[in-house]
Amino acid sequence: MGFYDDRILPRVINLTCGAKALFPIRQWACEGLHGEVVELGFGSGLNVGAYPDTVTRVSAIEPSDGGWHLAEDRIKESTIPITRAGLDGQRLPFDDNTFDSALSTFTLCTIPDLQAALHEVRRVVKDDGTLHFLEHGLAPDEKVRRWQHRLDPLEQRIAGGCRLTRDIPRELTDAGLSITANKRFYGAWPKSFGALNVGVAQIQ
Repeated sequence: MGFYDDRILPRVINLTCGAKALFPIRQWACEGLHGEVVELGFGSGLNVGAYPDTVTRVSAIEPSDGGWHLAEDRIKESTIPITRAGLDGQRLPFDDNTFDSALSTFTLCTIPDLQAALHEVRRVVKDDGTLHFLEHGLAPDEKVRRWQHRLDPLEQRIAGGCRLTRDIPRELTDAGLSITANKRFYGAWPKSFGALNVGVAQIQ
């Protein structure tokens, strides 16, 4: 991981994704999490404080040392134990059926082999567990989609491989997960970047 990706980009993400207006949506995404949780793309710990009291431990998957460094104060203040437990969502270092729940916020857009990561989630989360998600992706409106396709190559270069055009609900169902709740709406950003999905998918 180069200097930009490890030192500069985490600070940019911490600023843009750390907007106060997003915190209630993060809390919404975290509703229903319980027990042992694996969090994909922990980043700078922006979900700390949004976890419900039913969560007993968080195992964080985060490749960036810079992102983890930015999270240190949030982790220290957390009443829930948090450990950095892995670097790559595509290869999770856990036994089968380890976790009760999984969480991903603004992460599924960047994982190179997303289907591999989702199959890993299915493997390490217990049967009838849940994946809670807050993600941006392909917009519901064709006009916005056209702009997303134009901007996507630049977005990938400057935002750590982030893709504007991933159809998150379809990716989840293609991986064999069953979406039990999903709200689609535009957030506070420009629509090309702010087409959000927040919901829950059942592990099967």
